[in-house]
Amino acid sequence: MKQKPLLISLLISLGTGVIAGFLTFTSMEQYQEMYRPPLSPPGWVFPVVWLLLYALMGIAAYRIYMKDPKAKALKLYLIQLAINFLWPIFFFNFGWQLFAAVWLLLLWYLVFVMIKEFAKIDEGAAKLMIPYLIWLTFAAYLNIAIALHR
Repeated sequence: MKQKPLLISLLISLGTGVIAGFLTFTSMEQYQEMYRPPLSPPGWVFPVVWLLLYALMGIAAYRIYMKDPKAKALKLYLIQLAINFLWPIFFFNFGWQLFAAVWLLLLWYLVFVMIKEFAKIDEGAAKLMIPYLIWLTFAAYLNIAIALHR
């Protein structure tokens, strides 16, 4: 294990989440006030889950980087990370819940394709991304329900 590439990979993924969280710091207050469909978790669950998911993303990207630093899969990873970064801004800051739902479906598709690309290089890295895809599926349910309720 090479510590510097792992640290950089974790800083990229976790840093993306921290910056998005900073830019949407009132999001949990907004979440408490909006319609929440059945199965909606309490607000404290989101930062805990996202911390874990960003850590898994960073580890998975590190594994891919160590096997193929120029992999197409890493470009997909960075693209989906940028799409991920923008979602809470669209949803919370701009209040564009319907647009955010469509954006989230785009993110889901990119992550699905990225997992397939990761699997070609490192099956373990691909498996580390599966909880992320599951969470995005759940987030899409929440986002669509909220958007349609408006």
